[in-house]
Amino acid sequence: MAFNKIWYTVALGLLLPFSYAHTDFFTSIGHMTDLINTEKDLVVSLKDYIKAEESKLEQIKKWAEKLDQLTDTATKDPEGFLGHPVNAFKLMKRLNTEWGELENLVLKDMSDGFISNMTIQRQFFPNDEDQTGAAKALLRLQDTYNLDTDTLSRGNLPGVKHKSFLTAEDCFELGKIAYTEADYYHTELWMEQALKQLDEGEVSSADKVYILDYLSYAVYQQGDLGKAMMLTKRLLELDPEHQRANGNMKYFEYIMAKEKEANKSSTDSEDQVEKETEVKKKDYLPERRKYEMLCRGEGLKMTPRRQKRLFCRYYDGNRNPRYILGPVKQEDEWDKPRIVRFLDIISDEEIETVKELAKPRLRRATISNPITGALETAHYRISKSAWLSGYESPVVSRINTRIQDLTGLDVSTAEELQVANYGVGGQYEPHFDFARANEPDAFKELGTGNRIATWLFYMSDVSAGGATVFPEVGASVWPKKGTAVFWYNLFPSGEGDYSTRHAACPVLVGNKWVSNKWLHERGQEFRRPCTLSELE
Repeated sequence: MAFNKIWYTVALGLLLPFSYAHTDFFTSIGHMTDLINTEKDLVVSLKDYIKAEESKLEQIKKWAEKLDQLTDTATKDPEGFLGHPVNAFKLMKRLNTEWGELENLVLKDMSDGFISNMTIQRQFFPNDEDQTGAAKALLRLQDTYNLDTDTLSRGNLPGVKHKSFLTAEDCFELGKIAYTEADYYHTELWMEQALKQLDEGEVSSADKVYILDYLSYAVYQQGDLGKAMMLTKRLLELDPEHQRANGNMKYFEYIMAKEKEANKSSTDSEDQVEKETEVKKKDYLPERRKYEMLCRGEGLKMTPRRQKRLFCRYYDGNRNPRYILGPVKQEDEWDKPRIVRFLDIISDEEIETVKELAKPRLRRATISNPITGALETAHYRISKSAWLSGYESPVVSRINTRIQDLTGLDVSTAEELQVANYGVGGQYEPHFDFARANEPDAFKELGTGNRIATWLFYMSDVSAGGATVFPEVGASVWPKKGTAVFWYNLFPSGEGDYSTRHAACPVLVGNKWVSNKWLHERGQEFRRPCTLSELE
């Protein structure tokens, strides 16, 4: 019997258009889209492997069925069967040749193509840092937007197009990542969610014993001894021989007994410590609270009197020749500091060109260390950015000219156009764009003075979250594709306007693309002259 050879092909072409392995995937949704293509390529490769295995098994099955019938007939009358010379020859041929071919087919490894593709693609896979970063992003979103674990686990988020949910195993993984960061608050929340989903009957590889082990310790670390004992008892009901749980239970009982014997003076001192801690928290958290409230749209509301001072208008750039016949739409977002928004100020075609130019260059966004001046990554800035020069593309040059015409400021001393794409829960916590008095060398290398103003393009709509907020004054500016906002960071005197401290809220749902232009002092001497007052 001759076996047909099995031919199969597996696409090995790389779908990622870059010649280097990326890191920090979690800091840019734009770069994460490449992982979708990578995973699709691997699925195609896996299905090809499955087809090859199925084809191989089908041939083996046909061979077995044929030989089953033949041997049934032969064993009933062996001498009579072999009395036919053709049967005798074919028996010799089968045992000498065809069974050897069958053996080779059975031993043939059909996974070579798939494994080769996996090996090539693996260099582009996310690493542990990416997984941890994405997990921390979920915890950050949970805190910022006041989401309970069940809502997040069920995927019930505003504006979602592709609903997804977390399994008990996913919740357990989030809890473990929080645990490794000594974040026992989130460890408790997510271990409880994992336990809840298992108790509701979800089939999972997650083990209740492991979950209760983590959960009881996290609860104990937060000072709830009674609940820790209750959880440990439940663990021991499932695994009476669990060594750590038995040890913990004895320890908890010992601590509980000591607490009962504690005198009132120790209780009073503990209360005093708690009050002092609470005061410290109150002193430390006001900006954070305001920031998170603004991100949720719970900001301060302007008085009607102030709102009446906000207008929308057609703006010609102070009689700029390019805009006299075709003025742009402008509206006031805030009065002090004055924040204006330009509508329909960048086209979809321009946005796509800018994104295409920027995407291959996106790198993890950095901040300037206020002490050393060195650029470094920070947990409070989760995005990737790239810089585009006007000479690279007529589109970028046209955008720069537009900014100059509408602001009246010289862009020749400005920084290049910075393009940013935010990652999972992407954010940039409260910061100043300008250098403060204690940072005299912040822009020394540029030789163009401080950042006098900021122009910010919104290049995408965001389904939920992603606002630009100003905690000092209570302003929230929401992303709207094709618009741009502008504000001055410095007073005409050159002093910094501390009310411009702002932040980019975490992106809850969607993909946020922005680009900004930081304009500097040099070249503006006659375009924005100094005044006699320091704060005017």
